[in-house]
Amino acid sequence: MASLFWRGLIILPLLFVYVNGEHFVYPKRHTGKAELAGYKGPDSLAVDGGGFYSGPLIADDDGSTADGNAGGTTEVKVENLGKADGDNTNGNANSVESTQVAAKNGIGNGNIVEAKTTFKGSWELFVENAGVSAMHLILLPKINQALMFDATVWKISKMKLPGPPCRRVEGTNKEDCYVHSILMDVETGKIRPLRLNYDTWCSSGALDINGRLVSTGGYNNGSDTVRILDLCDTCGWEEYPGALGNGRWYATQVTLGDGRFMVFGGRDFPTYEFVPPQGQKNTRKDVIDFNFLVETHDPVENNLYPFVYLSTDGNVFIFANNRSVLLNPNTQTIIHEFPVLPNGARNYPASGSACLLPIMLKPNEDRRVIPAEVLICGGASHDAYAKADLQRPKVFLPGNTDCARLDITKRNGKWKIINMPSARLLGDMVVLPTGDVLIVNGAKTGSAGWDDAREPNLNPVLYKFQTDGTGSKFDVLNPSNIPRMYHSSFALLPDAKILIAGSNTNPGYFDDALFPTEVRVEKFSPHYLDPNLAMFRQEIIVEKSNNQVKYGQKFTVQIRGNGEIDQQKLQVTVYSPPFVTHGISMNQRLIQLGIVEFNKNVAPNTNNIVLQAPMNGNIAPPGYYMLFVNYNGVPCRQSMWVQFLP
Repeated sequence: MASLFWRGLIILPLLFVYVNGEHFVYPKRHTGKAELAGYKGPDSLAVDGGGFYSGPLIADDDGSTADGNAGGTTEVKVENLGKADGDNTNGNANSVESTQVAAKNGIGNGNIVEAKTTFKGSWELFVENAGVSAMHLILLPKINQALMFDATVWKISKMKLPGPPCRRVEGTNKEDCYVHSILMDVETGKIRPLRLNYDTWCSSGALDINGRLVSTGGYNNGSDTVRILDLCDTCGWEEYPGALGNGRWYATQVTLGDGRFMVFGGRDFPTYEFVPPQGQKNTRKDVIDFNFLVETHDPVENNLYPFVYLSTDGNVFIFANNRSVLLNPNTQTIIHEFPVLPNGARNYPASGSACLLPIMLKPNEDRRVIPAEVLICGGASHDAYAKADLQRPKVFLPGNTDCARLDITKRNGKWKIINMPSARLLGDMVVLPTGDVLIVNGAKTGSAGWDDAREPNLNPVLYKFQTDGTGSKFDVLNPSNIPRMYHSSFALLPDAKILIAGSNTNPGYFDDALFPTEVRVEKFSPHYLDPNLAMFRQEIIVEKSNNQVKYGQKFTVQIRGNGEIDQQKLQVTVYSPPFVTHGISMNQRLIQLGIVEFNKNVAPNTNNIVLQAPMNGNIAPPGYYMLFVNYNGVPCRQSMWVQFLP
């Protein structure tokens, strides 16, 4: 009975919402497929315990910042560090000529090279009004356009459709003539509105082998919908309602090594299923019960939008609340459970953030197991949502300050925990082309939910992905002046800047709230875009480079730059654009490729890099990746789209 009471309290705030001067009641959920009878979750809060705790190790909290685009100073040294992360053996640092860089050997083929600079990054306002608040965001391949969309349930946005037909509001005779989905050119800011009929509120998605977005779930009439957006100047959404066996609201979609999609969880459905091919439909028999999502369900959930990643061995890592398992997608069995991660909950509505750390490949890769690590940062206590959303007056508990790192390919893997410079929930984690992680957006107190968080965390933090055995460090970067709270999002751009959008703590489009609905779009230039380091930015000669490659194949990328190139300071990475929503970055993946050959001066200031593609789809699922050439830790002027194929 206790669980029924709490469940009722959670749902009550969702029933009546004030939007733009009129009250409305949320429509009923789709009733075409029966909900699981009796599923209400455990009767008590989950408790911590059983996790390995190696800290906290207190990180440097340097809040100093540099102004604008002035650039920073650089450190002149090269470190020769020959061991991987966790090995305390390292070489001596030696002073060298004024290259304005520091370099260090990394895992595998490894050169992880990092520019040393005091530049703390800079912000620019890119678009004043995107029309929609970017609850969901993904960069589409080849066309370099950012897809942003919110939810049709609001029936309003900051942009009208250019003309009929308008969307018919389900269950009424009313029409909704507002835009809820746009494509934005990431160079010019030009916007093209897209029409939506089935609600995308809190949906999921991933790119297929051809670069199309395949999106699943949402709310009400969109909860069991599969929708597809192709890449062309006139393409619009193709929507397939009823395609899923269960409704998927707050669910997570993952791409497998063969290109298939799985979708996990969602409110009221502790299950998963494989996304059907275009035009086909799942039934209840295609849905697999997943008791792990029952076990991790608090009275206030804390296991929605689970963190799900394909491991390099083909198994699927699933983290929900404070627990994590490996699932064999072929046998549909859990093959391993990792230690509990202590100190609160990490998933919605506690809403920490997570990423898969860079996968490091050697030239002529032949290892049986390729290491893969996850990083989970922030979150909140198990009762943070109850305090902020259900209690009056509201109480905003402090968010978590820790980051935890785990090798998911090791059966004896243990969490390594360190502290961030400040608390953060509702944040995002961007894996940068260099392998470092940018932690951005979010709040310091409260929870996900309507008006349930306070104290915007305006300063991005750089988590340095290092392999010298001394432990990773955090750098506090320059702040934005725009709070990015609940429903914020990001995209890594081809020029290595970060597109930042969204933020809406309101059930609709509110201009007069404590944190107004945000439609402005910014770009952030990280530390490596220090103007003093611009000399190191290479140019990829696309017409002389291979951009469609089969697994394991050797291929060539041609670069042009200024002066002589030192191969030891080169790094080539490929990045899979994530589907970003609610602090979760579905299928974000960075892989450092092995450099097989480096052919200097094939033309004036021009060099060829011979690379080896990943060996299989478990390392890099088939599809499009942004290929970056980094020199002295500075990304190239523009990445190149490359397609990996079986």
